[in-house]
This record gives sequence, structure tokens and C-alpha cells, in this order.
Amino acid sequence: MHSTTLYALAGLLAPGLAQGQSMITDDTFFYGQSPPVYPSPEGKGLGDWADAYAQAKDVVAELSVKEKVGLTGGTSFGGFGGASACSGTIDAIPRVNFTGMCLSDAGNGLRSTNFVSAWPSGLSVGASWNRDLAKKRAVGMGNEFRAKGVHIALGPVVGPLGRIANSGRNWEGFANDPYLCGALAAETVEGTQSTGVITSTKHFIANEQETNRNPEGNVAAVSSNIDDKTMHELYLWPFQDTVKAGTGNIMCSYNRVNNSYGCANSKAQNGLLKTELGFQGFVVTDWTAQHSGVATALAGLDMTMPIGSQFWGDKLVQAVNNGSVPESRLDDMAIRILATYYKMKQDQDFPDLGIGMPGDLAKPHQKVIASSPKNKDILLQGAIESHVLLKNEKNALPLKTPQLISLFGYSAKTFDAYTPGASGWNSGSSAAAQGGRSQIAAQGTLIVGGGSGGNQPAYVSSPYEALSQRAWEDGSSLWWDFDSGNPKVDQSSDACVVVGNAWATEGSDRAGLHDDFTDGLIKNVAAQCANTIVVFHNAGVRLVDQFIDHPNVTALIFAHLPGQDSGRALTSILYGDANPSGKLPYSVPRNESDYGPLRNASLPDGIYARFPQSDFSEGVYIDYRAFDKQNVTPRYEFGFGLSYTEFKYADLEVELAEGADFAEYPTKPVIEGGREDLWDTLVKVSATVTNAGDVSGAEAAQLYVGIPNGPVQQLRGFTKPVIEKGETAKIEFELTRRDLSTWDVVAQEWLLQKGEYTISVGGSSRKLPLVDSLKI
Repeated sequence: MHSTTLYALAGLLAPGLAQGQSMITDDTFFYGQSPPVYPSPEGKGLGDWADAYAQAKDVVAELSVKEKVGLTGGTSFGGFGGASACSGTIDAIPRVNFTGMCLSDAGNGLRSTNFVSAWPSGLSVGASWNRDLAKKRAVGMGNEFRAKGVHIALGPVVGPLGRIANSGRNWEGFANDPYLCGALAAETVEGTQSTGVITSTKHFIANEQETNRNPEGNVAAVSSNIDDKTMHELYLWPFQDTVKAGTGNIMCSYNRVNNSYGCANSKAQNGLLKTELGFQGFVVTDWTAQHSGVATALAGLDMTMPIGSQFWGDKLVQAVNNGSVPESRLDDMAIRILATYYKMKQDQDFPDLGIGMPGDLAKPHQKVIASSPKNKDILLQGAIESHVLLKNEKNALPLKTPQLISLFGYSAKTFDAYTPGASGWNSGSSAAAQGGRSQIAAQGTLIVGGGSGGNQPAYVSSPYEALSQRAWEDGSSLWWDFDSGNPKVDQSSDACVVVGNAWATEGSDRAGLHDDFTDGLIKNVAAQCANTIVVFHNAGVRLVDQFIDHPNVTALIFAHLPGQDSGRALTSILYGDANPSGKLPYSVPRNESDYGPLRNASLPDGIYARFPQSDFSEGVYIDYRAFDKQNVTPRYEFGFGLSYTEFKYADLEVELAEGADFAEYPTKPVIEGGREDLWDTLVKVSATVTNAGDVSGAEAAQLYVGIPNGPVQQLRGFTKPVIEKGETAKIEFELTRRDLSTWDVVAQEWLLQKGEYTISVGGSSRKLPLVDSLKI
């Protein structure tokens, strides 16, 4: 039965906690804080899964217990240096024509192989605010995975959601807002799976910090303690979008959720995912995230990686034979795995398992070229729309036929080494210094963040190389200095471009949100150059108040992590060949203190020294929701970004959808993604956007809703038309029941409240010139 018990904030409301209590040494103290939900629901083959389920059930009926168990666990650790560079593998069962599975990193493109592309990272896709481009990227990536014989792409990332400002993996996700994140993730799922490659949407759930993400020594993994309302309205929201989009796999996370490990959490896996959201695919662990055997099977885990034998394998065979795990549960695990395989038609003309993923590129291997000329424009456009123009004064940009540019900063050049086995070559870390927690990647330009989300560029276009090429084409001149913190500046420079970065990687959280060396470099250059243009390759938010008001800092660009066409994209924007259209998928505050306790990760402390607790006591109030509530004015708000043209909004119209049902609660059956009527359109909104400037451009128009008894406003729509100069485009939004509802913790349903809703449309979360109200 699905429990309606509410979550408790364990670190705040732990039962029996007395003042002065000694350190907790046994996790039985926390038992019951995550409500138990059993048994694990069997997949039903809903919707377009029906045929795949029927096929899977027929095959599973032919398998022995040992063969079924073989489907549930990896057989090699994988990665570069092994027999295969697949991150994990499931062995074939030849007698039923199952060819096995290769699972590989990650959500920003393949790594640990050759002849693939370094695509713009998740955060760059978020900065694009472009659904169509997100899907094209996904199709291109999916085709590369497929060509290499990879069945499961370990992405996209929708958790972390950006709760902690200095989290090391925020850059892998799309945005600090569940709506924007979920919409772009859904496009990524649909695009990738259209190529026959399964997406592994991760990390389920509330994996919001790297610090203490795994147990170490006698210290358990951090527990994300979340109330029911916050879970649904924030952290579950983008996962729900990907389930609705048909994601075949969900990856459970390292952390604990309400003091139960993510991959053993029955409330999360059996309750939220498989019952409430109607998830038809299978759940896989993050690598080595399984900490028990029988318990994880009963809690809804279906596959463990990278090695099944530690807790499952022969032990799971024994558990089934002695009744500890019902064979029906094992059957459901196997059916879910095979149904996903068949739904993606991986039994039909799929390349051989891992054919393009040799374990050692330095040894003879088959050449499998996965990159395609068809993707060139997508890669470049993705890199361009990764860039967000935040400041542009004195008509600094675009450049007007400069005769001399002076280029400074460590992130302007290509890193020195990029060969198989070179430092950081397959973990996005080629530009990062080894050792320590540096805030910058000082060895070269930053095209992707670090860790399993890194990708493999076919080449790297750095700012230096692209600007050098432009100088050759124009007959102009270029000075450069990549090392000095206080370089000399030629006073005949038309512009000085300073390129720095903000480094982040899996496995640790960022040491800070700005660094003194780069801020000092910018100020030293600005002291000598009246037209100083600052560019950051940033794997997350980067504070700028140390230099942004300097009168000689005329422009600021956040390039994010643009992938292999980084320099080419930047140069096209600097020279006006492309009009910047990116917008921030997060807020940029003025000071670290504006984040309050959400600046840094939670640490083991006091009686929780062995069981670190992270209490999500802020509820849904992160990023712009928090700043709106606290009346904090950010330096640059969520959704902000400048263009070389000007857009004007008008003609707002809000109307109820014809025949819409405004009952308090949804009542239709559960389909993939939750109750069917959650996705019904209730309200239609339209407006016009006019390009009042001198050049064509794209505008990411945004719609925010003020829901009664909720945040001041929440993003609930966006669209990005390309508008020629002097032209007007009509923009349209559809608001669903879910968009307008709040989670009712008593009824355990989405509640459509009676009352007044505010509808606002504009160019950012703080620039919303069109406002109307709606009464329900």
C-alpha cells in the first residue's frame, strides 16, 4: 500500500532526540523516517510499452533463475584500461538472442573513446532555453552512442537541481528550476531514445551535494531530508517530465533520502517512481551505490552496477530460492530490463556490444567513427547559445572592425596535452591542475566539467585559435598572454578580452564562487584598457561583484561549458556574426551571503558526525524563489540575458481552455508520468514580441505563474522565436493542471486551488512587463 505518511526533517525532528545526547552510532536511530512502501509494483506495460512487455514476458518465462539474475548485475567495472571502455556491461544470453548491454557515460556525450564529439554540457543547454536545439543535440549524441555499440547513455542529469550553490555537479544538469530542467530533459530523452539508445535519467533523488555523497570509513552518506510537498514540487518534478517522455531507465543516487539509501529507498522507488509516476522502465544503481542485497531488491532496485556479485549474483539466486525475495520480484526486474531493450528495438540491427569502446586506445583496435558532419551546425549553434551576454556598455559589442585585440587569461588557450592516458583526458579534466581543490582550471580552456560527465572532443577550438584565425581573415593583429596576473597592455588595443573560468567536478564541491587571481587579472587589465571584455567558461554560478562596476569593464559574457566549438562560438558573438540569445538558467547574486545556508554543502557535525544530515528546511525556496521571498536583488536574475537587439512585449491574453475540467483533484488513471489529467491544458496564454532593434535575433520569452499560497512566481512556460528586425511574433503558452497545482500532503494528490493566479510574461524573472490575473 502506498503510504501517506509525511516525511520528517530528520536533523530537525528526529524522534527521541534529547538535549546533550551523545553521538549517534547506529542507523537504527533513523528507522521509519522514510516511510516503507511495499511490495514493489510490477510493470504493467502501459501505453506504448505493451508490445515490448509481452515480448519480454515470453522470454523471461524461458529463463532460469540464474539467467534472470544475470540480467540484474554488471560483470565488469569497465572504463578505460579494461577489456572494454563501457562503464558497465550486462552479459548476453545467446540462447534467447539477447545480446547484452553496454552502459556508458554520460549525459554530455561519450567519454573514454575516440571519434565522438564534445557536446555543450547540460548547463549550456539550460542557457540556450531552446527545446528544439536540446532535441537536436540529443539525437546527435544518441547516434554517437549507438554507433559505438552503447545501449544505455548514462544521462540526462536532472539531479542535482542546483540547491547548493557550490555543488560540484550542477553543471551536468540543465537549470536551477524544475520546469526549465524538466522541459529540456524531456526533449533530451525523446531525442536520444529516437535513435534506439536508452536514457538513464539521474540521480534519483535529492543528490544535491558531492561532499559525503558516499559512505567513507564509519561515516555514512549524507541524508537529504525532504518534506513531501518539497519533494513533489521541486525535486521530483523534472523526473516526472522524463518519465512522461518515456525514459527507459532511472539511476538511483548515492545519498540517503530521509536516512534511507537512495537505491534501497522503497518510498522513492516503489512509491514515488513506480506507483505514483507509473514508471515502466528499470532502476539501476549509480556505480557502487548498492549497500545491501535483499533490501534493495524489495525496495524496487532492478539492476546494480558495475558488479552484481557483491550483493546479488549467487546471493540473489539463494534469496529467491529460500523465499527472501519472491521470484515474482525477480521476474519483474528481468521483464522491466528486457522490455526496455525491446522497446528501443535493440534486438534489431543494433551494433555489436561496445564495438567502438576499446579498453585501450593505445593498442590496435577497430576504428569506429561515430561523429558525423550532420552534427557540425548543431554543435556550433549549441555552443553559441551557451553564451549569455550579461553586460554590454559603451557599445562594446559587437566589435567594429578592430585593428588590435589583446587577449589575456588561462582559459583562452587549448590545454597542452590531449592523448589517451594523458592527465584528465577522459574525465573533462585536461585543463585542470592536479591536486587540491582549485577554483579554476588553469591549464587551458574549459569546454566541459570534470568527472564521469566529461566528454571527448574531436578537436578543440579555443578562443585564442579562433581569434587568431579571425585576425588572419581580417588582416588585423592579436597580442596574448595566458600566464601573467598583471600583463602589460598595448595602449593601441581596440579591445582587451580576458578569458577565465570557474572549475567544478564530480567527487567534490567547489571551494568558492569566485577566485582572487582571476578577479585581480581582470582589474589589472581594466586599469590599462578602456574596453575590457570579460568572458567566463563557468561550470556553475560565478560571482562578479569584485570587478563588474569597474568603468573599463564594458562587457561580460558567461560562456558556460560550450563543448569543442567554444572559441569559434565566442568569436562569432564578439564580432556580431551571431546575436547572443542565451539566458541564465540560475540567478547570480551579489554576495555569497545572499545564499544563506544554501551556499555550502552540509557536513557531519555533532551527534550526526557519523550520519551527516542535510535538512531541506527551506522547502521549495531555492534560487529565484528564495530571492523573491527574501526580497534580495540579485546582480543578474534568473532568465536574464542581453541581445544585440531590443524586444518589446505586448498584447497579453489569458483564457480558459474550452471544455477544461477545473475540479480540485485529478481523477484519471495513472499513465507514464502520473495521472493522465495532470497533463490536460486548462489555460491558454498568448502575447506578442516585437524586434524593435536593427538586427534579427532570438528571444527566450518566459511565463511565470503566481500560485495561491506558493512562491511569488514560478516559471511555467518558455518559447524562443527567431524574429527579424522590425517584425512581430505571436507567442503562445499552454498551462496544464500540474502547472497550476500544488501538492496536497493530506490527499496525496495535486490540488488545483480556488483563487486568483497571477500570469506574467517577459524576458526574465524580474523583467515581466505583461501581467494579468486569472480566477479559478
